[in-house]
Amino acid sequence: MDYMVRAVAADDSIRAFAASTREMAEYARKAHSMTPVCTAALGRLLTGGVMMGSMMKEDRGVLTIQVKGDGPIGGITVTADSKGHAKGYVNHPGVELPLKQNGHLDVAGAVGHGTLTVIRDLGLKEPYVGTIEMPSGELAEDLTYYFAESDQIPSAVGLGVLVDTDLSVKEAGGFIIQIMPQTPDKVITALERRLKESPSVTEMLEQGDTPEKILERILGDLGMRTEEREEVSFYCDCSKERVSHVLSTLQMSDLQELIDDGKPVDIACNFCGRSYRFEPEELMKIAEERK
Repeated sequence: MDYMVRAVAADDSIRAFAASTREMAEYARKAHSMTPVCTAALGRLLTGGVMMGSMMKEDRGVLTIQVKGDGPIGGITVTADSKGHAKGYVNHPGVELPLKQNGHLDVAGAVGHGTLTVIRDLGLKEPYVGTIEMPSGELAEDLTYYFAESDQIPSAVGLGVLVDTDLSVKEAGGFIIQIMPQTPDKVITALERRLKESPSVTEMLEQGDTPEKILERILGDLGMRTEEREEVSFYCDCSKERVSHVLSTLQMSDLQELIDDGKPVDIACNFCGRSYRFEPEELMKIAEERK
């Protein structure tokens, strides 16, 4: 079961999140028939997104992360809520790249250079939007930079996805650790040392570390206290009604062309791949309601 933990340390001057997301990443892999490098890229961003979504206090809040790079993957979109749900897709899920010299998947090469945008819709008149130029395309470093530049919160982000020889997701997970304004300098120094000494997320996952163990490795001697544990999952709220609404926004000429074709139309959800069929009669009804 995928889950996430929230913790604090150093007299609440550090807040931390860690998640295990293997099932989430595997669901996405199957839904989009992704290659290993695409699985790793989307799996990382889903993990980061579900942790960032949990930072929102509003029940109806929606967080969207959009990565637009010049790499062959084209772009990545992830949406998360405050209840442990996330969904996402890559623009070109069939991209394949050679492994890097160290044998790892070349996520940065697939993503390329570009921008990372975070949109927080908290139900107010205007959503909060922050955009940065991505420093690496590795996604964890890019989110770290986003927190520092856009949110003004010094953070450390670690994300990892292990793809097995049969192309399935073997392990996936990550952490976000944030320093609050009142954090003493000596605590920051100790945290920086622990982060440097800790294995990579991929190594910790390979060793079977749970979210709790990952945070204990980094925050164990800083008075860490786990506050909450929450199940997380890939969840898409698409429906035929929602897709019907999208069809109703088409130009009438395009909608009429579909009707004149006289054949059923199958439309797949970008996020989960679920397909919805519309018969010509249903298309005609949508057109009639437009008039």
